[in-house]
Amino acid sequence: MSLYSVLIDPLLQDLRVFTIEFSGMKKGDKVLDLGCGTGDQVFYYGKRGTEATGIDLNPEMIKVAEKRKKRENLPNLSFLIADASKLPFQDNSFDFASISLVFHEIEKDSRNKIISEMKRVVKKDGFLIFTDFRVPLRFNMVSFFVRTIEYFAGKSHYQYFKGYFEQKGLIPLLLRNKLRPEKKDFLKGGLLVIIKARNNK
Repeated sequence: MSLYSVLIDPLLQDLRVFTIEFSGMKKGDKVLDLGCGTGDQVFYYGKRGTEATGIDLNPEMIKVAEKRKKRENLPNLSFLIADASKLPFQDNSFDFASISLVFHEIEKDSRNKIISEMKRVVKKDGFLIFTDFRVPLRFNMVSFFVRTIEYFAGKSHYQYFKGYFEQKGLIPLLLRNKLRPEKKDFLKGGLLVIIKARNNK
């Protein structure tokens, strides 16, 4: 069991459950989760009866996910080492695609490439689900803790974090990519925002 799955996954358990209800996914839907880490969200999708795929660039994360898949005997799940900006899937392969807490960790051009790829692989009138920090962050102890962690994560990481906030977060980013949010909610006391957008191609 990885340190990530021990420390991070439990903190995000409420997000994982909420995402399924918020999205409206149902049994038999084909779902892609980008930047899946140890695959925690994918397992929640799979237990709902979807055909769920998780991708991540980190081989160690995918290794953890594969071990858990084998342990829990969930054949409707799959995991791949892949770049979210160059997805190895055909057009219109999925009903849903989701990405959580990734955009604040990457540079501006990559955000646009990833959204373009999500739109490509999701069917017309399918849905894209985005979760990341709310902008602006509220001024409280939790947001101070978040900023501190991001600062000590390294110079380039912190620059991406600041750039995400300078871009005003998710909604302007989605509008620039011709996606109009249909549904929005907040989690973790308003720290995170989750958005559902229809893929109009």
